[in-house]
Amino acid sequence: MTPQAGRALVTGASRGIGRAVALELGALGYEVLVNFRAESAKAAEVCAAIVAAGGRAVPVGFDVTDGDAVAAALAPFLDDPAGIEVLVSNAGVTADGLFVGMDHDAWDRPIRTALDGFYHVARPIARGMAKRRRGRIVVVSSVSGITGNAGQVNYSAAKAGLVGATKALARELAARNVVVNCVAPGLIDTDMSADAPRDAMIAAIPMRRIGRPEEVAKVVAFLCTDAASYLTGQVVAVDGWLT
Repeated sequence: MTPQAGRALVTGASRGIGRAVALELGALGYEVLVNFRAESAKAAEVCAAIVAAGGRAVPVGFDVTDGDAVAAALAPFLDDPAGIEVLVSNAGVTADGLFVGMDHDAWDRPIRTALDGFYHVARPIARGMAKRRRGRIVVVSSVSGITGNAGQVNYSAAKAGLVGATKALARELAARNVVVNCVAPGLIDTDMSADAPRDAMIAAIPMRRIGRPEEVAKVVAFLCTDAASYLTGQVVAVDGWLT
């Protein structure tokens, strides 16, 4: 892909899909803001890997559910005339369990992280993109938000909400040359999927294998390039045809 310039923020970038996305965007030439909530050492490792490969990266710590913390952390970058050209909204958590026995905290955590987190981060960044009439927003949802998944009513609701938010925001920003797309991973080999019933799930995947974070990252990276300039409001499932 053609080398890109500018600054990209990846939330939840210290591990898993977020880490792979940060590395991919760094390789493309973006200065990557590597967001983390608690794992500062892992975020530093991601930044070091990007720099070692000839790229630019800065660790940026904040909890996406804390609006004040997000605003304080992003202020220096948003005040810079260059702003943030790419946002990959990736931060997410699970709190699996059957709905009938789910307490409110388990219901709330995935939704606050996915939806409130998206609001806190994307709103100020999208404002700057609209003013500059250029930008890329990629929202990481899940196939659970498309098909639903037993034991994940909370997570499925959160990720489905991101699909709707993507489509609506894409319509709002299209005339400003800001494209907004969604990537919906299936079963991917990350810490988050470590406790999933992998054998049963793999049997349901036509490709009969688990996906790699790098395979998701390649799709996200494409959506952040000029090659995807006429692609907006779309949901791309990276799932081996599970859906």
